[in-house]
Amino acid sequence: MAKRFLPTNAEEMRLKGWDELDVLLITGDAYVDHPSFGIPLLGRWLERLGLRVGIIPRPRWDNTDDIKRMGRPRLFIGVSSGIVDSMLNNYTANKKRRSDDMYGENGAGGQRPDRATAVYANLAREAFPDAVIVAGGVEASLRRLAHYDYWQNKVRPSFLLDADVDLLATGMGEQICTTLAKELGDAASYGPVSRDDGRTQKALDKLRRLPGTAYLTTKDAARAREPRLTLPPFEEVRDNKKVFAKTAWFIEREASPFNGKTLVQHHGSKAVVVNPPPPPMTEEEFDSVYTLPFTKEPHPMYKGRIPAGEMIKFSITSTRGCFGGCSFCAITLHQGRVVQSRSEKSILDEIARLKEVRGYTGQITDIGGPTANMYALGCKSREIHSVCRKFSCVFPSVCPHLRADHSRQITLLEKARKQPGVKKITIGSGVRYDLALADKKSGKKYLHDLITHHVGGHLKVAPEHLDEDVLRLMKKPTMESFEAFLDIFKEVSRRAGKEQYVVPYFISGFPGCTNEKMEKVHDYLRAKKWNLQQVQAFLPTPMTLATAMYWTGLDPATREPVYVPKGNEDRRIQQALLQPRKERSNVFLRKYQQKHKKRG
Repeated sequence: MAKRFLPTNAEEMRLKGWDELDVLLITGDAYVDHPSFGIPLLGRWLERLGLRVGIIPRPRWDNTDDIKRMGRPRLFIGVSSGIVDSMLNNYTANKKRRSDDMYGENGAGGQRPDRATAVYANLAREAFPDAVIVAGGVEASLRRLAHYDYWQNKVRPSFLLDADVDLLATGMGEQICTTLAKELGDAASYGPVSRDDGRTQKALDKLRRLPGTAYLTTKDAARAREPRLTLPPFEEVRDNKKVFAKTAWFIEREASPFNGKTLVQHHGSKAVVVNPPPPPMTEEEFDSVYTLPFTKEPHPMYKGRIPAGEMIKFSITSTRGCFGGCSFCAITLHQGRVVQSRSEKSILDEIARLKEVRGYTGQITDIGGPTANMYALGCKSREIHSVCRKFSCVFPSVCPHLRADHSRQITLLEKARKQPGVKKITIGSGVRYDLALADKKSGKKYLHDLITHHVGGHLKVAPEHLDEDVLRLMKKPTMESFEAFLDIFKEVSRRAGKEQYVVPYFISGFPGCTNEKMEKVHDYLRAKKWNLQQVQAFLPTPMTLATAMYWTGLDPATREPVYVPKGNEDRRIQQALLQPRKERSNVFLRKYQQKHKKRG
């Protein structure tokens, strides 16, 4: 059974007849051989390139024994915290240590260190001092420049100052891994790859010019990069909140793969260089990811379940990236703001192969991506897209240059429903109802089919808030569009003879949201007789514009002051207003009522 997976120890290497690895990959997640798990995906990608790849999941971090168990790889070591940021994984929005971990065996927490990517990278450097080490994944990618750290409540330097790595991949990794394999493979043809070797350094110099990479260098070397945008240095953004807000806006502005500049930020005597995002994959390239031989199973070393692996086991990825531009979301800064879509044939072929996966009963839990309904959508004009610097294609309204026609997605879902063995397809990704409503040609047909065929009793949508000022700061659609969607949902469900419900998601404690503004949402929920089971307390993640608002108290776009509910009491009051029936909510609601009486 283990032979179907990439090896995780020396015995599994021997089963494949290997005495050496070409690439060693380290991850903070349990090893689930599914394309939704980044390190296993890149492992399969590199395997297709003819390389011998090993994976070390969740290594111990008090010594280097786990890192060393398959020996030094011939080409490079790749390091990631896993699918999620380790700090988000390890702590709640109230900075309490979590006891669970969806990406671990039996959901048990405590098996991933804080700031895991840097910890793993430095362990790898200790184990193999001359190896080439490349970091990647969401955690490192979103810390590529000076950033606010919520857990320490301060501005930290770039990840590249914390970890001894040769290169940082700042987006999705397939393209950079292909070039890494070629350049370092060429260097290895003359002898072992060592970071101290001149041939390897020449290869690394080439790699440091690639879109989607970042690296640490000297100030003089960084000045040679042209064209570039030199950001305020670390020391200045650390000490001046106005400068921090301005810098955050410029980082977002340069996030286009078509016209983004190389960014340089000085850190003392060093400089961090961040190349523009990588170009989107072609449809053919994107399709090829999903022909890799994934088992979609956890590695047989695990006796218990991996909750996240079970949750996405029978889901289908149709897109990557998002042009929504929500100010609190990191997808644009990692996956990109260009939506990449697979071909219809690729998706239907993957559905047909699900019958080979253990446990498949005909239930597909999602066909989507960061957003449910951006499949085959994008800018109408390559010329316009190449110069556009808008942060969002749908805010404050849907761009007239956006191709918002849902007809290809309607056809895809119709064909998917008719595939042999398919009993039910539910859509688990979030639906941009404003985007569907803006499509006058086929938007209503899409919503009709979605509500009629793809709701498993409950449909999750994310209005996030209802106050106009807060929605503007979030870059989310208006309350009017949410109400229009609810009317359609109710009417289509009635006609279909189905009892099904919308499950709305709201954020508490967002910048710009006073307790009074949250009380408006409270009153709305009470009028609708909605009892929210889940509420997201705003958690500032590195590099997003909303995080800049939280830290600075300024809107990065205008540098105008923004109210920020930072105190623990106000944050708890806002959560209680969204979930008044929850245990202990009454304690905070009484405090809120007492404050109002005093003001009166």
